[in-house]
Amino acid sequence: MASVEFHLPDLGENIESGDVVSVRVAPGDTLVQDQPVIELETDKAVIEVPSPVSGVVRQVHVKAGDKAKVGQLVLTVEEGGSAGTAPTPAPVSEPAPAPAAVPSPAAAPAASGGLTEFRLPDLGENIESGDVVHVLVTAGDTVVQDQPLIELETDKAVVEVPSPVAGVIREVHVRAGEKAKVGQLIATVEAADAATVATAPPATTAAPVPPAAAMPAAEAAISVPPTATADSAHPAPEPPAPAAPTGPRPLVPAAPSVRRLAREIGVDLTQVPGSGPGGRISEADVKEFARRQSAPPPIAAGPAMTAGVPALELPDFAKWGPVERQPMSKVRRITAERLTQAWTNIPQVTVFDHADVTALEQWRKENGKRVEAAGGKLTPTVILLKVVAIALRRFPDFNASVDMARGELVYKQYCHVGVAVDTDRGLLVPVIREVDRKNLIQLAAELSQIAEKARSRKLTPEEMQGGCFTVSNLGGIGGLGFTPIINPPEVAILGVARAALQPVYQDGELRPRLMMPLSLTFDHRLIDGASGARFLRWLAQVLENPFHLLLEG
Repeated sequence: MASVEFHLPDLGENIESGDVVSVRVAPGDTLVQDQPVIELETDKAVIEVPSPVSGVVRQVHVKAGDKAKVGQLVLTVEEGGSAGTAPTPAPVSEPAPAPAAVPSPAAAPAASGGLTEFRLPDLGENIESGDVVHVLVTAGDTVVQDQPLIELETDKAVVEVPSPVAGVIREVHVRAGEKAKVGQLIATVEAADAATVATAPPATTAAPVPPAAAMPAAEAAISVPPTATADSAHPAPEPPAPAAPTGPRPLVPAAPSVRRLAREIGVDLTQVPGSGPGGRISEADVKEFARRQSAPPPIAAGPAMTAGVPALELPDFAKWGPVERQPMSKVRRITAERLTQAWTNIPQVTVFDHADVTALEQWRKENGKRVEAAGGKLTPTVILLKVVAIALRRFPDFNASVDMARGELVYKQYCHVGVAVDTDRGLLVPVIREVDRKNLIQLAAELSQIAEKARSRKLTPEEMQGGCFTVSNLGGIGGLGFTPIINPPEVAILGVARAALQPVYQDGELRPRLMMPLSLTFDHRLIDGASGARFLRWLAQVLENPFHLLLEG
């Protein structure tokens, strides 16, 4: 039987590790493909990591409480074995006869590798199939672990499906244009071994690029900058002279998300120095390479952005009485780090206003049942999402990011809005896509679904990325107002407190009106105080008279 080493796969953009919450298998257990083997807590979500193959667990290399990194060995699985009896190895006293064809997994000795049938893994909740957009390999190609094999279009995204093992492609069982279902056979891979080395070109058996002390680039204007300086011994590489290909392209160790980023921005991965173990290339390496290639000669550099502030030294509290220490959860720790970065690096200003939502609240109650019949709930947050989407189109500075490293402003042509959700693990901010293109009924249904996923720990990292602006509504709890902190790399965030009846002077007399407190925090590097006040006043006017939505389209 062939043994397969299952390494922790790529977990998503910027996620390099996670805490092992639980291990669901033990040595001797029989696995089926896509069966969850461990629960892993990443920065913002607890996810189940499935097995890419079926077989018998021979060894578990992690335990609950460990920190597991992408690429770390998790399990050793023997394909095709049974829990009751271990497979009988070939006798070692006699030399095995040379195989006449590709050996089957049962007949192949461990030193000669084995055939792995790679089937389409679980693609996410309620996704059963997808359309094959591209097949990225052909029979005879040598692949590394996590190298994309196919591009698959699901209901809402085009995803790359990576190989769980390194080896040689013996057969591809799908082609472009076909519909592939979860569990369907995609490719047959001969695991990497001596045979692979014999058939692979020399360029593929060595590291494709020399390890370099490349300086990781900041993901955005507010990301943690590198602590090491750029190595003067490794200047920006010159583009190679074009030449006709003479064989397979050198393989590079990079995750699917890194390969996708490189294709999108036109970077040749074979030219990028990898800063990870064994020359593994990260997204920061790709962005730094692209920046070096496109940046003009550097001028006098400005001050480096602060990576953080020194930790506050605490006294020994036990001197004054009993204490109990508890480790910070992953979510709380990451939240603390990001908010400290935001507060330290972004000059933030908050302006306040209030909106008379008396008529809007009456309209919301009158139409609430219609929205509930469609599977959502017409909350004030739903209405605020739509109003904010139109405001971002009217005030483009609020739908931008500041790139201090390149001295540029990044204006986004899309409108994805994050919504702060209070959960038992801390504050999470799922992102709703294309808010400007959806009506209130669609937004209500989607907000209900994504908030429930956040509270039930089913939110994926991808569902918390790509936001342009954030709405934080504390109206359900109470309070008179607050100053929200910007969620970088965004440049503004809207805070909403509980609406309350107040006496308002109208037409010469006091009348009870329902007033909603609003607060807007913005990045003063891009947005001036007057612009912030205009943005917030426009929001208030639209909330006071919803017919503005019709005028704005």
